[in-house]
Amino acid sequence: MVFNRKKKVVPFRTAGELDAMAAAGAIVGRALVAVRAAAKPGVSTLELDDVAEQVIRDAGAVPSFKGYHGFPGSICASVNDRVVHGIPTAEEILAEGDLVSIDCGAILDGWHGDSAWTFGVGTIIEADRLLSEATKLSMEAGIEAMLPGNRLSDVSHAIELGTRAAEQKHGRAYGIVDGYGGHAIGREMHLDPFLANEGAPGKGPKLVVGSVLAIEPMLTLGTTQTQVLGDDWTVVTIDGSRAAHWEHTVAVTENGPRILTLRPE
Repeated sequence: MVFNRKKKVVPFRTAGELDAMAAAGAIVGRALVAVRAAAKPGVSTLELDDVAEQVIRDAGAVPSFKGYHGFPGSICASVNDRVVHGIPTAEEILAEGDLVSIDCGAILDGWHGDSAWTFGVGTIIEADRLLSEATKLSMEAGIEAMLPGNRLSDVSHAIELGTRAAEQKHGRAYGIVDGYGGHAIGREMHLDPFLANEGAPGKGPKLVVGSVLAIEPMLTLGTTQTQVLGDDWTVVTIDGSRAAHWEHTVAVTENGPRILTLRPE
């Protein structure tokens, strides 16, 4: 009976546990800011990985991603048509105009933080800038739905509505990547339930005070369909269109949504 009852709500944490998660999340935020500052033309994605790992370890934390199901990096570095799970390498050199999505996680005192950020290298074209903005707006719409009493799919629906609002604002369509989305998080990086980035409202487990989700929309300038490359990790758009990925770890509180992966200004 207890197991069934727990399944009816999104996993929740105490106020102290949320503070512990926010401490892990702050390290992730600092790592992402450091990576963005280092992302210049001529720099490899492996060098960006080194930057992130140094920030995480200097803070007394451990990279969540390194060794996760065999993943070799401390970040996922996904450039241009790569959606998620790009492996950092010495051979992949950033160029002016690249669109880069960096996903990063850290474990501190057993608690996980997980966040992603898309940005341009140097000057990027307007379509790419708007794609990243649309993905951010979609994430923010999902964050706003992190309220007590809402259901899981209310967050999914809010993300989808955020994407549609961005389409109206920008006067163009975006592809919501099929089959990928967010997740619950705590002492493990990926916990049930899975959070889709679109769907009808009013379904799934309820959000309660302390519930935590990683909210992470992924949008493209074209297709909703992807494929995995031969490295068994890197997810790319099947039509070669560019992709963006934004993510925050967010908690439900009595005072509104709390972002646990804040980045320093």
